[in-house]
Amino acid sequence: MGGIFGVVGKNDCVMDLFFGVDYHSHLGTRRGGMAVFDGEYFNRVIHNIENSPFRTKFERDVDDLHGPMGIGCISDEDPQPLLIQSSLGSYAITTVGKVDNHDDIVNKLYKEGRVHFQEQSGGRINDNELIATLISSKQSFKEGLEYVQDTVKGSISVVLLTKEGIYAARDRLGRTPLVIGHKKDTFCITFENHAYLNLGYSFYKELGPSEIVFITADEVKEVSPAKEEMKICSFLWVYYGYPTASYEGVNVETMRYNCGKLLARRDDIDADIVAGVPDSGTAHAIGYANESGIPFARPFIKYTPTWPRSFMPTKQSQRNLIAKMKLIPVQELISGNDILLIDDSIVRGTQLRETTEFLYNSGAKKVHVRPACPPLLFGCKYLNFSRSKSDYDLITRRIIREREGENVSKEVLYDYADPDSKNYNEMVEEIRKIQNFSSLRFHRLDDLIESIGISPCKLCTYCWNGRE
Repeated sequence: MGGIFGVVGKNDCVMDLFFGVDYHSHLGTRRGGMAVFDGEYFNRVIHNIENSPFRTKFERDVDDLHGPMGIGCISDEDPQPLLIQSSLGSYAITTVGKVDNHDDIVNKLYKEGRVHFQEQSGGRINDNELIATLISSKQSFKEGLEYVQDTVKGSISVVLLTKEGIYAARDRLGRTPLVIGHKKDTFCITFENHAYLNLGYSFYKELGPSEIVFITADEVKEVSPAKEEMKICSFLWVYYGYPTASYEGVNVETMRYNCGKLLARRDDIDADIVAGVPDSGTAHAIGYANESGIPFARPFIKYTPTWPRSFMPTKQSQRNLIAKMKLIPVQELISGNDILLIDDSIVRGTQLRETTEFLYNSGAKKVHVRPACPPLLFGCKYLNFSRSKSDYDLITRRIIREREGENVSKEVLYDYADPDSKNYNEMVEEIRKIQNFSSLRFHRLDDLIESIGISPCKLCTYCWNGRE
């Protein structure tokens, strides 16, 4: 995933930019960057943030960067922002999303006469350079950004800093958000709307799907209007979003309470306490506890002084170790109790199984598991929300492969996604056995959609039901 933030004002913007980007630290772990236009030149700094927070890595750079306009990002993939010199002029660019047809675009540009790209480690081409090349091939930024929206399969939202102001373009189907905040003589553009609150901004406008705007210190000018069709990622509410963020007017924390409440309404389990796997599982668990009457408790606590970040290293073995090291048991709340445990999702299953074993080893009698979303059956084609490289990284798909063989039709997979089907219930039972849960019940997709509360046709639910 990733997060982006930009500022345009009449005074120096660097402190707002620094803190605005930092408020997106929950969205990525690999790279952070800022680019500022000082009235004459673009200046940029990028750091690796895999082993330390954004704020620690960039606090010294704040003294060296100056200017009334800037953009920045937290990235889980490519180093960015990039500085570009083109026929449209010099600019800085940062993006969030996924270019699913990356290789097709590269080959197309080669055929059209593009001579070379910079090559990164592992032979990759930076997606931002690819997007910049598409933009710069047109006669204006408007045409270039529209060309990107029409060309990219997947999703890509763009924030582009010129010498005159900032262009912001939400991806074609609005899979990720972009929100504008305003205070005197200054506008900001942000992925997470909570990022501007403590900086003195108030809500100005949420961009619609495909909408492109040009932002200066004085105004926000519509460059290309929003389109009606939307497919915003439902997983933003379930897992990625910070609790104080809202998308399409729906707050993340409130949605998670609703998830837990609807989980409880379909459940009849008898447990001593309800607990959430921190951090995202906590609000789901509170919603469940409030609805069911079973007390909420924290039988284990995340050790935040040295493990403050919600994401994990790239290596699976390191992620498993850190997941274990993060959580410290509260023996008195575990020993002899039946615990109902809520996590945001089950992906591979490794971490939740270890958490369950950790509770058993600490004296729990039973551990009932209630994921706050349906079983994940399809790898995301639109956003980099998982490090999985194959659908068979998903525990569900490994079980289906064992039951059905390698070549499974979409129709069979759709049946496994149906919570009322025999295949679904047998798959869930197999997961329960493998994971050693006392019981297992997933959130239903219809309940998840109700938890969000916006029109189902505006939500992307591909990872659960495979419907595009």
